[in-house]
Amino acid sequence: MKRTRNTRIPLSPVDTAWLRMEDPTNLMMITGVFLFDQPLDFETIKLVIERKMLRFRRFRQRVIQPRLSFLPRYWIDDPSFDIDAHLHRIALPAPGDQSTLEELVNDFMSMPLDYSKPLWQFHLVENFGEGCALLCRLHHCIADGIALMRVLLSLTDDQPDEWHEEDSWIATSSAIHDKDNIPLKVGRTHMPRNSRHKWLQKSLRMLTDPPRTAEAMKLGIDSSIALAHLLLLSPDPVTPYKGKLGVMKRCSWSQPIALKDVKAVGRVTRGTINDVVLAAVSGALGRYLRTRGEPTGGLDFRAVIPVNLRPPEEPLNLGNAFGLVFLSLPVGIDDPLDRLLELKNRMDSIKGTPEAIVAFGILNAIGVAPAEIEDVVVNLFGTKATTVITNVPGPKEIRYFAGQPIKGLMFWVPQSGRLGLGVSILSYAGEVLVGMATDAGLVPDPESLVEAFHTEFDDLMDLVRMAREADAEVEGSLVSDGQCQGQTRSGRRCKNRTSGENRYCRIHDPQLKDEPALID
Repeated sequence: MKRTRNTRIPLSPVDTAWLRMEDPTNLMMITGVFLFDQPLDFETIKLVIERKMLRFRRFRQRVIQPRLSFLPRYWIDDPSFDIDAHLHRIALPAPGDQSTLEELVNDFMSMPLDYSKPLWQFHLVENFGEGCALLCRLHHCIADGIALMRVLLSLTDDQPDEWHEEDSWIATSSAIHDKDNIPLKVGRTHMPRNSRHKWLQKSLRMLTDPPRTAEAMKLGIDSSIALAHLLLLSPDPVTPYKGKLGVMKRCSWSQPIALKDVKAVGRVTRGTINDVVLAAVSGALGRYLRTRGEPTGGLDFRAVIPVNLRPPEEPLNLGNAFGLVFLSLPVGIDDPLDRLLELKNRMDSIKGTPEAIVAFGILNAIGVAPAEIEDVVVNLFGTKATTVITNVPGPKEIRYFAGQPIKGLMFWVPQSGRLGLGVSILSYAGEVLVGMATDAGLVPDPESLVEAFHTEFDDLMDLVRMAREADAEVEGSLVSDGQCQGQTRSGRRCKNRTSGENRYCRIHDPQLKDEPALID
């Protein structure tokens, strides 16, 4: 199809939902920060963005919102597009540390994007320490956090000298494929002929395949149960985290935590990385309330957690493709181990349920419903949760932008449902970072939440230290009794004596054989 400037590309219902959920007190944009130890050249940044990110047509398009609210929104090429309107530079005032950068991010998180232009913006922040920072803002209607993170990472390279190689500009950030460029037919819902054909074939297969029909019926029943569960959730308790939102937002982020330490806690408690970090976050939320004189005994409240619905091998496409699950956080459990084990049980109970898919369907419905119904549904879900928690896995190795290594990165997603608290979890290059985004009128000091998170994680690390000390004591006592630590074929402990300070006899010594021998 030949593309013309006036080609209209409809927003999907889910993308429309994120566009319509925005109001001045709850902006639907994703904010990210890249940190560098060395300054970046402004013109080089422009070159990288132009040649890599602008290969996606979406970043040259603006959203058109018809005057009649019931008409669908659509993308259209911006005839006045100018990259200079989206890329700016700003100097960070003294002392140029993380707190100063957080204050700057606060201002931009509270400022809406310009709807007369494509909905994205970059700021080169100079004078951050000895280096700089790159602040980006992208509207959620363009894509969800997973997709936008992949877009941003497509601007980076494996090696410092790859950024100027033309081969690195191709493919990974190529234009959106044709299905996103179908002209809009205003006033009617269009299903392509091949989709109708596939739907008919699937229906016929269900009629002639009883197991498939039974499976579909079970999925429908499970989905109905999940929908009923979501709708019948009781409202979350009133805490300082909930209340009327204002325009000003505040943010903060943690110091890096070694991923190996998180895994060490997981090994001791038999929990996942998510279990460990969420347990520390839950503890931090409870600790913060107690410092404000709020009782937390037996307190639970829910987090909305986005779940990626894309297949892992799917090519990079924009748009929103995620569902939501509601996780009850045990913020009232003081003991870190008890809290982690309880949270793990709750996480395990929602895995494999269709709740995320049902929530995706609700977001689709919001996108095509009248504004009055949208408000009712958004408010309904907003009463059933207190925070949004997003976990995005980043690169395992150091990445380079315009030839400079990225020291660290952080992002914040909008708080859907008009919530006033967001938590972002990001792993990058063997480290884990946690970011907090709050409404300034509800939680004016998100840095206190970050400090509480570090305290809670240190408490979890105490479990690792205690386990290691216990293992050392057991190992020492076993060695001191002079009996071999090897095992016989029947599974009993070997009765031979050790040689010197060795833990094994000569038969079981792994230094003498590749594998310890088993004897009767």
